[in-house]
Amino acid sequence: MRAWQRLYAMTWARSLEFLRDRSALAWNLLFPLVTVIGFAVIFSGPAPPMFKVAVLGEVVPTQEQHPVLATPQVQFYAESDLQQALHKLERHRIDLLIDLASQPPRYWVNEQSPKGAVLEQLQAGAGGEPLQRQPVSGEAIGYVDWVVPGLLGMNMMFSCLFGLGYVIVRYRKSGYLKRLNATPLSALEFVSAQLLSRLFLTLTITCAMFAVLYLLLKFRIDGSLLLLFGITVMGAWAMTAMGLVVAARVSSEELAGGLLNLLSWPMMLLSGVFFSLDGAPELVRWAAQALPLTHLLEAARAVMLDGAGWLHVSDHLLVLAAMALVFTLLGAAGFRWTQD
Repeated sequence: MRAWQRLYAMTWARSLEFLRDRSALAWNLLFPLVTVIGFAVIFSGPAPPMFKVAVLGEVVPTQEQHPVLATPQVQFYAESDLQQALHKLERHRIDLLIDLASQPPRYWVNEQSPKGAVLEQLQAGAGGEPLQRQPVSGEAIGYVDWVVPGLLGMNMMFSCLFGLGYVIVRYRKSGYLKRLNATPLSALEFVSAQLLSRLFLTLTITCAMFAVLYLLLKFRIDGSLLLLFGITVMGAWAMTAMGLVVAARVSSEELAGGLLNLLSWPMMLLSGVFFSLDGAPELVRWAAQALPLTHLLEAARAVMLDGAGWLHVSDHLLVLAAMALVFTLLGAAGFRWTQD
């Protein structure tokens, strides 16, 4: 057989193999459509506002209650917790904080914020009842300080999900798991070994990257490195176990890749890897709390940027521990050695 005939035969055989894999074919048709629709929903609409202002209360008041809320190119959103809002203002995550329910109405401005100074002039010229000025101060968090935890977390996410998911699916497809099934090794032992191996590799690589980036960028670390390592362990375990749930029964590498992408893309967009979700719709923020990467990054940033202790991040650690345990049990319970 000539070379081009062999090439044609292999190409045709692989194409038929893919087309006969109905789950993979359906996913390859649906995933691009879902991705395009998702991006269209997220990034459609007008240009992003220049300023972000928090208004104390459960619901943002309307401009009929005060003319300042009609200021153009300003995003107003509701913030129910005063201390949390003041902390965001100190860290330059918002540009102004307004309380229209107090008597007299007042606003807080960070005297070290250039955007805050501009907004002060805008609200002074907006008219309506004067707002009482409440100055605060606080050092701005550089973008490098903010984004380094996000980048490290994103790298961990891909390593945990794809590093475990693809390997087990490939083992199953090649028949390697079928041979292991003939040994005394139990499914729980095999799953535990895969988790431990992936955790060790992920933590080793992440710690090395953390050290190198710190030497190069000198980003901010105000809290305990031991606590930060504990958060990293819990986050890596939760995301690795999530990958195990996908790999527990899937036999097609194409389908596994699609499902793993379905898990990773929402975390990239909603977990605060590159930007904060302050002021995002309530549904978006609620969805973000269901993702392990969100809790990993919120806890890590609290430690690195604010010097938070174990008690302050205990809620995130508990959520990560619960996710890790549930995903591990689901993956072990649903694991099968052979293809259907």
